Amino acid sequence: MKEQKLQIFLNIISNYFNQFGGEDLIADTPYLLENKQPKVHDYTGVIGISGEQKGVVYFSATRKLLSEILDSMGETDKSDENYIDLAGEVANTIAGNARTEFGSEFHISVPFVFKGAPKSIVLPNDERSFIIPITWHSQVGEIVVCLQD
Repeated sequence: MKEQKLQIFLNIISNYFNQFGGEDLIADTPYLLENKQPKVHDYTGVIGISGEQKGVVYFSATRKLLSEILDSMGETDKSDENYIDLAGEVANTIAGNARTEFGSEFHISVPFVFKGAPKSIVLPNDERSFIIPITWHSQVGEIVVCLQD
């Protein structure tokens, strides 16, 4: 994946957190993951990508990070359903904004969201994923981007 594509995702996540006073956001240096078993946190939203590019984009976060986002939204309901919905919403926002950048042939699926570690997240074996670790209000998450060029 080219650096400019990765930069698009860095910009998107920065813009997302800016709406909550994102000055505390730290997006660490992206790194490559050979597509074995990707790391997941407490809640994960996965978006499938099809069209000219194929792959997945997912957002995985700790419960504490999602709680911080809910607090910033003024949301007091800290039910599992809200955490699950928020993980899907963040993943959908990231992929939807990427679609704006990449064009109408960048097709995104509805989010597949889960709590905890699934038996597996299927990533293309012949591709590598880029992990963008994020920290916000001292809480961690990551965006994983696996796109075929």
